[in-house]
Amino acid sequence: MKPASFDYVRAESAEHAVHSLAAAGGDGKVIAGGQSLMPMMNFRLVKPSVLVDINRIPHLDAVQIRGDKIVLGALVRHRMTATDALIAKHIPVLHHAMKHVAHLTVRNRGTFCGSVCHADPAAEMPMMSLLLNGIVHIASPRGERVLAAQDFFVGSLVTALEPDELVTEIEIDKLPADTGWGFEEFARRQGDYALAAVAATMQRRNGVASNVRIGLMGVGEMPMRAPLIEAMLEGRDVNAKLIDEAVDALRVELEPNSDLNASADYRRHLAGVLARRAMTDAWARAGNGTA
Repeated sequence: MKPASFDYVRAESAEHAVHSLAAAGGDGKVIAGGQSLMPMMNFRLVKPSVLVDINRIPHLDAVQIRGDKIVLGALVRHRMTATDALIAKHIPVLHHAMKHVAHLTVRNRGTFCGSVCHADPAAEMPMMSLLLNGIVHIASPRGERVLAAQDFFVGSLVTALEPDELVTEIEIDKLPADTGWGFEEFARRQGDYALAAVAATMQRRNGVASNVRIGLMGVGEMPMRAPLIEAMLEGRDVNAKLIDEAVDALRVELEPNSDLNASADYRRHLAGVLARRAMTDAWARAGNGTA
């Protein structure tokens, strides 16, 4: 199929983009990579009257350090995220996760911020922004605002963005050098959407876990953190028995949906298997620091 007819605006600045969205009266869409938007338009699942192309806006394609954060501009492609030296050094869990994102052609055009804005619960970038305490910077005709990642996601494919707003950049945490990490994902084929994935980061302080984070995707309507499991590990020696207890507690907490790809019970079991591997790897990689 082909998309319904639409007007096209090539934005020269963020201000131009948001005013063009406002002029569309709630019927405009931003396009950067278009790897999610264009298939939906081709199937006429969405029918915007205006496409606002932000690819010519300067200074939105950089990865940079800002204090204890890494900042990814709205035009940072998946390939840039996967190959950037700052990300590889400071956020190795994200560097590793990028290997699971779609296929080369998609990674060449798709963007980190675009994936977060699409808010697919089976995509890696929304989960990683949540795991890494993402801060979303948003421009509109009314000015700028910021939202924490946990407040940005509202539901499956739904965010807190207003129709005339544009995400200009997302900040995510740098991880201390001694942080251990683990990332596990299962999909039927390389590049397919995941049936489930789990990411874990933690530090080791005086022999016990510190700053524990657990993120999950594909097992709910939105990407999620697991605060109960994080609390179970925090301040304790992460041995095999404790990990088994955390996995059991996680399976009790999860309420995934059944669909054509997997039953709820299968996703719950799979999440536990992946969580055990991710937590084990994170603890094994954690440095032997002191408080």
